[in-house]
Amino acid sequence: MKITTIHTGYLKLDGGAMFGIVPKRMWEKLNPPDAKNLCTWSMQALLVESGNRKVLIDTGCGNKQDEKFWSFFEPHGPENLFGSLEQAGVGREEITDVFLTHLHFDHCGGALWKNEKTGVSEVSFPNAVYWSNKRHFDWAMKPNAREKASFLKENFLPLYEQGKMRFLDVRQNIEFMPGFRIRFYNGHTEALMAPLLKTNDTHLLYCADAMPSQWHIGMPYIMAYDVRPLVTLKEKAAMLSEAVRRRFILFFEHDPVVECGTVRDEGGRIVLDRSGMLRDFI
Repeated sequence: MKITTIHTGYLKLDGGAMFGIVPKRMWEKLNPPDAKNLCTWSMQALLVESGNRKVLIDTGCGNKQDEKFWSFFEPHGPENLFGSLEQAGVGREEITDVFLTHLHFDHCGGALWKNEKTGVSEVSFPNAVYWSNKRHFDWAMKPNAREKASFLKENFLPLYEQGKMRFLDVRQNIEFMPGFRIRFYNGHTEALMAPLLKTNDTHLLYCADAMPSQWHIGMPYIMAYDVRPLVTLKEKAAMLSEAVRRRFILFFEHDPVVECGTVRDEGGRIVLDRSGMLRDFI
Protein backbone atom coordinates (compact mmCIF):
# COMPACT_ATOMS: atom_id res chain seq x y z
CA MET A 1 0.00 0.00 0.00
CA LYS A 2 1.34 3.40 -1.02
CA ILE A 3 0.02 6.46 0.83
CA THR A 4 0.55 10.04 -0.38
CA THR A 5 -0.64 13.36 1.02
CA ILE A 6 -2.64 15.38 -1.50
CA HIS A 7 -2.65 19.06 -0.58
CA THR A 8 -5.79 20.85 -1.82
CA GLY A 9 -5.11 24.31 -0.39
CA TYR A 10 -6.02 26.34 2.70
CA LEU A 11 -9.07 28.14 4.00
CA LYS A 12 -9.83 30.38 6.97
CA LEU A 13 -12.25 29.59 9.79
CA ASP A 14 -13.21 31.46 12.92
CA GLY A 15 -10.83 30.62 15.75
CA GLY A 16 -13.55 30.52 18.37
CA ALA A 17 -15.58 28.08 16.28
CA MET A 18 -12.58 25.82 15.77
CA PHE A 19 -11.51 25.76 19.43
CA GLY A 20 -14.91 25.84 21.13
CA ILE A 21 -14.91 26.66 24.84
CA VAL A 22 -11.13 27.07 25.07
CA PRO A 23 -10.34 30.76 25.82
CA LYS A 24 -8.80 32.79 23.03
CA ARG A 25 -5.79 33.70 25.16
CA MET A 26 -4.89 29.99 25.06
CA TRP A 27 -5.68 28.96 21.48
CA GLU A 28 -4.29 32.10 19.82
CA LYS A 29 -0.81 30.95 20.85
CA LEU A 30 -1.35 27.78 18.82
CA ASN A 31 -2.86 29.18 15.62
CA PRO A 32 -2.71 32.99 15.66
CA PRO A 33 -5.82 34.64 14.16
CA ASP A 34 -5.94 37.56 11.79
CA ALA A 35 -7.74 40.86 12.47
CA LYS A 36 -11.09 39.18 11.71
CA ASN A 37 -10.41 36.37 14.22
CA LEU A 38 -9.90 33.92 11.35
CA CYS A 39 -7.25 31.20 11.53
CA THR A 40 -5.66 29.41 8.58
CA TRP A 41 -6.40 25.69 8.19
CA SER A 42 -5.23 23.14 5.67
CA MET A 43 -7.33 20.73 3.63
CA GLN A 44 -5.12 17.64 3.31
CA ALA A 45 -6.53 14.75 1.33
CA LEU A 46 -4.89 11.35 1.06
CA LEU A 47 -4.19 9.08 -1.91
CA VAL A 48 -4.11 5.34 -1.18
CA GLU A 49 -2.77 3.06 -3.91
CA SER A 50 -3.18 -0.67 -3.44
CA GLY A 51 -3.27 -3.29 -6.17
CA ASN A 52 -5.34 -1.91 -9.04
CA ARG A 53 -7.16 0.65 -6.89
CA LYS A 54 -6.34 4.29 -6.43
CA VAL A 55 -8.46 5.71 -3.60
CA LEU A 56 -8.71 9.43 -2.89
CA ILE A 57 -9.81 10.27 0.67
CA ASP A 58 -11.66 13.62 0.67
CA THR A 59 -11.34 16.31 -1.97
CA GLY A 60 -11.01 19.74 -0.36
CA CYS A 61 -13.48 22.53 -1.11
CA GLY A 62 -13.40 22.64 -4.91
CA ASN A 63 -14.20 25.70 -7.02
CA LYS A 64 -17.99 25.81 -7.51
CA GLN A 65 -19.10 28.46 -5.02
CA ASP A 66 -19.51 32.16 -5.79
CA GLU A 67 -17.36 35.05 -4.59
CA LYS A 68 -19.72 35.91 -1.74
CA PHE A 69 -19.43 32.42 -0.31
CA TRP A 70 -15.65 32.34 -0.62
CA SER A 71 -15.36 35.76 1.03
CA PHE A 72 -16.26 34.06 4.31
CA PHE A 73 -13.59 31.36 4.00
CA GLU A 74 -10.85 32.95 1.87
CA PRO A 75 -9.48 29.83 0.14
CA HIS A 76 -5.84 30.33 -0.80
CA GLY A 77 -2.47 28.71 -1.31
CA PRO A 78 -0.35 27.51 -4.23
CA GLU A 79 -1.68 23.92 -4.15
CA ASN A 80 -4.92 22.48 -5.45
CA LEU A 81 -6.50 19.06 -5.82
CA PHE A 82 -5.70 18.34 -9.45
CA GLY A 83 -2.22 19.85 -9.32
CA SER A 84 -1.26 17.78 -6.28
CA LEU A 85 -2.55 14.59 -7.90
CA GLU A 86 -0.55 15.39 -11.02
CA GLN A 87 2.54 15.92 -8.87
CA ALA A 88 1.89 12.47 -7.36
CA GLY A 89 1.84 11.05 -10.88
CA VAL A 90 -1.87 10.21 -10.93
CA GLY A 91 -4.40 11.48 -13.48
CA ARG A 92 -8.06 12.21 -12.78
CA GLU A 93 -9.14 9.24 -14.91
CA GLU A 94 -7.00 6.84 -12.86
CA ILE A 95 -8.83 7.39 -9.56
CA THR A 96 -10.98 4.31 -8.93
CA ASP A 97 -12.62 5.39 -5.66
CA VAL A 98 -13.33 8.64 -3.84
CA PHE A 99 -13.91 8.05 -0.15
CA LEU A 100 -15.76 10.96 1.45
CA THR A 101 -15.36 11.06 5.22
CA HIS A 102 -18.42 13.31 5.40
CA LEU A 103 -20.27 15.76 3.18
CA HIS A 104 -19.29 19.15 4.59
CA PHE A 105 -18.17 21.43 1.76
CA ASP A 106 -14.49 21.53 2.74
CA HIS A 107 -14.30 17.74 2.51
CA CYS A 108 -16.37 16.94 -0.56
CA GLY A 109 -16.46 20.18 -2.57
CA GLY A 110 -13.87 18.91 -5.04
CA ALA A 111 -15.95 15.84 -5.86
CA LEU A 112 -17.44 17.90 -8.67
CA TRP A 113 -15.56 20.67 -10.44
CA LYS A 114 -16.83 23.70 -12.31
CA ASN A 115 -15.49 23.77 -15.85
CA GLU A 116 -14.06 27.28 -16.17
CA LYS A 117 -14.81 27.37 -19.91
CA THR A 118 -18.46 26.24 -19.77
CA GLY A 119 -19.35 27.19 -16.20
CA VAL A 120 -20.93 23.72 -15.79
CA SER A 121 -20.10 21.40 -12.90
CA GLU A 122 -18.61 18.06 -13.94
CA VAL A 123 -17.69 14.92 -12.05
CA SER A 124 -14.05 15.40 -11.06
CA PHE A 125 -13.11 11.72 -11.34
CA PRO A 126 -15.18 10.19 -14.13
CA ASN A 127 -14.11 6.58 -13.58
CA ALA A 128 -14.44 6.58 -9.80
CA VAL A 129 -17.05 5.28 -7.42
CA TYR A 130 -17.85 7.83 -4.72
CA TRP A 131 -18.40 6.38 -1.23
CA SER A 132 -20.53 7.64 1.65
CA ASN A 133 -23.10 5.96 3.90
CA LYS A 134 -26.88 6.20 3.84
CA ARG A 135 -27.22 7.46 7.40
CA HIS A 136 -24.90 10.39 6.77
CA PHE A 137 -26.31 11.09 3.29
CA ASP A 138 -29.84 11.32 4.66
CA TRP A 139 -28.56 13.60 7.44
CA ALA A 140 -26.91 15.86 4.85
CA MET A 141 -30.03 15.99 2.69
CA LYS A 142 -32.10 17.33 5.60
CA PRO A 143 -29.53 19.40 7.52
CA ASN A 144 -30.07 20.85 10.95
CA ALA A 145 -29.70 24.59 11.47
CA ARG A 146 -26.11 24.26 12.75
CA GLU A 147 -24.84 22.39 9.69
CA LYS A 148 -27.00 23.87 6.95
CA ALA A 149 -24.25 26.18 5.69
CA SER A 150 -21.80 23.26 5.49
CA PHE A 151 -23.97 20.82 3.55
CA LEU A 152 -24.17 22.18 0.00
CA LYS A 153 -26.19 19.74 -2.10
CA GLU A 154 -24.49 20.76 -5.33
CA ASN A 155 -21.37 19.07 -3.93
CA PHE A 156 -22.90 15.60 -3.56
CA LEU A 157 -26.48 15.26 -4.82
CA PRO A 158 -25.43 15.13 -8.53
CA LEU A 159 -23.18 12.16 -7.68
CA TYR A 160 -26.17 10.29 -6.29
CA GLU A 161 -28.44 11.29 -9.17
CA GLN A 162 -25.87 10.16 -11.74
CA GLY A 163 -25.41 6.78 -10.06
CA LYS A 164 -21.84 7.56 -9.05
CA MET A 165 -22.37 7.22 -5.29
CA ARG A 166 -22.52 4.04 -3.24
CA PHE A 167 -23.22 3.57 0.44
CA LEU A 168 -21.25 1.59 3.00
CA ASP A 169 -22.77 -0.17 5.98
CA VAL A 170 -22.47 1.71 9.25
CA ARG A 171 -20.72 -0.98 11.27
CA GLN A 172 -17.66 -0.17 13.36
CA ASN A 173 -14.31 -1.23 11.90
CA ILE A 174 -15.68 -2.65 8.64
CA GLU A 175 -13.18 -3.44 5.90
CA PHE A 176 -13.42 -1.25 2.81
CA MET A 177 -10.60 -3.14 1.11
CA PRO A 178 -7.56 -5.10 2.38
CA GLY A 179 -5.63 -2.94 4.83
CA PHE A 180 -8.33 -0.24 4.82
CA ARG A 181 -10.88 -0.31 7.63
CA ILE A 182 -13.42 2.30 8.71
CA ARG A 183 -14.14 3.84 12.09
CA PHE A 184 -17.41 5.74 12.56
CA TYR A 185 -17.74 8.87 14.71
CA ASN A 186 -20.95 10.72 15.58
CA GLY A 187 -19.82 13.74 17.58
CA HIS A 188 -18.87 16.10 14.77
CA THR A 189 -21.69 14.97 12.49
CA GLU A 190 -23.76 11.85 11.91
CA ALA A 191 -21.72 8.76 10.93
CA LEU A 192 -18.45 10.42 9.91
CA MET A 193 -16.17 7.78 8.35
CA ALA A 194 -12.50 7.75 9.39
CA PRO A 195 -10.17 5.43 7.44
CA LEU A 196 -7.78 3.23 9.43
CA LEU A 197 -4.95 2.15 7.14
CA LYS A 198 -2.55 -0.72 7.80
CA THR A 199 0.88 0.40 6.69
CA ASN A 200 3.91 -1.81 7.24
CA ASP A 201 3.95 -2.63 10.96
CA THR A 202 1.64 0.14 12.16
CA HIS A 203 -1.69 1.85 11.47
CA LEU A 204 -2.55 5.33 10.23
CA LEU A 205 -5.87 6.85 11.29
CA TYR A 206 -7.18 9.62 9.02
CA CYS A 207 -8.97 11.57 11.74
CA ALA A 208 -10.92 13.98 9.52
CA ASP A 209 -13.02 16.27 11.74
CA ALA A 210 -13.16 13.78 14.59
CA MET A 211 -9.82 15.45 15.47
CA PRO A 212 -8.86 18.06 12.87
CA SER A 213 -5.40 19.11 14.09
CA GLN A 214 -2.62 18.39 16.56
CA TRP A 215 -4.05 21.17 18.72
CA HIS A 216 -7.28 19.24 19.23
CA ILE A 217 -5.63 16.41 21.13
CA GLY A 218 -6.35 18.11 24.47
CA MET A 219 -9.76 17.02 25.80
CA PRO A 220 -11.37 20.51 26.09
CA TYR A 221 -10.36 21.36 22.51
CA ILE A 222 -13.60 20.47 20.76
CA MET A 223 -14.98 22.46 17.85
CA ALA A 224 -18.13 24.50 18.27
CA TYR A 225 -19.14 23.04 14.89
CA ASP A 226 -19.64 19.60 16.48
CA VAL A 227 -23.32 18.72 16.78
CA ARG A 228 -22.72 16.45 19.80
CA PRO A 229 -19.69 17.79 21.72
CA LEU A 230 -20.06 15.38 24.64
CA VAL A 231 -20.07 12.48 22.19
CA THR A 232 -16.92 13.93 20.62
CA LEU A 233 -15.37 13.98 24.08
CA LYS A 234 -16.02 10.24 24.58
CA GLU A 235 -15.00 9.34 21.04
CA LYS A 236 -11.77 11.30 21.28
CA ALA A 237 -10.88 9.70 24.62
CA ALA A 238 -11.34 6.23 23.11
CA MET A 239 -9.45 7.20 19.94
CA LEU A 240 -6.46 8.58 21.82
CA SER A 241 -6.34 5.69 24.29
CA GLU A 242 -6.14 3.21 21.42
CA ALA A 243 -3.64 5.41 19.59
CA VAL A 244 -1.33 5.28 22.61
CA ARG A 245 -1.76 1.55 23.10
CA ARG A 246 -1.31 0.58 19.46
CA ARG A 247 1.04 3.40 18.43
CA PHE A 248 -1.24 4.76 15.73
CA ILE A 249 -0.07 7.47 13.38
CA LEU A 250 -2.75 10.16 13.42
CA PHE A 251 -3.31 12.11 10.20
CA PHE A 252 -4.61 15.65 10.80
CA GLU A 253 -6.63 16.82 7.80
CA HIS A 254 -6.86 20.50 8.80
CA ASP A 255 -3.51 21.09 10.49
CA PRO A 256 -1.70 23.93 8.68
CA VAL A 257 1.70 23.05 10.13
CA VAL A 258 2.06 19.25 10.16
CA GLU A 259 0.36 16.26 8.57
CA CYS A 260 0.78 13.55 11.19
CA GLY A 261 1.53 12.85 14.81
CA THR A 262 1.74 10.19 17.50
CA VAL A 263 0.65 10.47 21.13
CA ARG A 264 1.81 9.23 24.52
CA ASP A 265 0.36 8.94 28.00
CA GLU A 266 2.01 11.44 30.34
CA GLY A 267 0.84 10.73 33.87
CA GLY A 268 -2.72 9.95 32.82
CA ARG A 269 -2.91 12.80 30.30
CA ILE A 270 -2.52 12.03 26.60
CA VAL A 271 -0.24 14.47 24.81
CA LEU A 272 1.43 14.88 21.44
CA ASP A 273 4.59 12.78 21.29
CA ARG A 274 5.96 13.42 17.81
CA SER A 275 4.68 15.35 14.79
CA GLY A 276 5.75 16.01 11.22
CA MET A 277 5.03 15.15 7.61
CA LEU A 278 3.72 11.80 6.42
CA ARG A 279 7.12 10.95 4.94
CA ASP A 280 8.62 11.23 8.44
CA PHE A 281 6.46 8.34 9.64
CA ILE A 282 6.10 5.92 6.72
